[in-house]
Amino acid sequence: MSKYRSAVNARDRHISTLRGACGVLLVLLMVALTGWMMSPRDLTIHNPPDLRSGSTRAWWEIPPSTVYSFAFYIFQQLNSWPKDGSTDYAYRINTLSAYLTPSCEEWLKKDEKQRKSAGELSERVRGISEVPGRGYRDDSVTIVSRDSWIVRLDLVADEYYHTEPVKRALVRYPLKVVRQDKNPEANPFGLALDCYADIPQRLEAAPAAPVEKKGIF
Repeated sequence: MSKYRSAVNARDRHISTLRGACGVLLVLLMVALTGWMMSPRDLTIHNPPDLRSGSTRAWWEIPPSTVYSFAFYIFQQLNSWPKDGSTDYAYRINTLSAYLTPSCEEWLKKDEKQRKSAGELSERVRGISEVPGRGYRDDSVTIVSRDSWIVRLDLVADEYYHTEPVKRALVRYPLKVVRQDKNPEANPFGLALDCYADIPQRLEAAPAAPVEKKGIF
């Protein structure tokens, strides 16, 4: 009888061990499910524009070309006043607030009020574009840290009063860009414009191309 009782006890102990192991596995499964549910559903990966040669980088790294494209796009939109600067400038600041740091948004609002009181916005139409031949280069972006950059944009700024041109300037704008990935729904870039890193500088005008004369000599 003792032999059979010992076998039954061994079986019971084995069953208890299996039950304990199942309990541990269940706890680990619950932890894994909780981690899976709390993990982000979307992950932004920044790829360089040319993938022919391949690219290997950490997922949190942002290529300088992406930072440059972001800075140019947002800055161009801020300076796009298709109808009237007195209303378009404030509208652009409000609609692009998700792509601006709080300090930059506050500075832009003050700039808008000052320009408006000085009469620099009323019935003004404005637009900017890249200076031909001065687009993205290796020295266009300076990496300050993993989360901040300085972008230099060489742009042509054109302003019109009604249909009359009143300003055309070639300017280098040094802009500060920082990482801001708190709200991917409103800002899928994960970047924010932090206004100027330094005072904008005027560039020399491009020399006019010589006119080819045609006719009989």
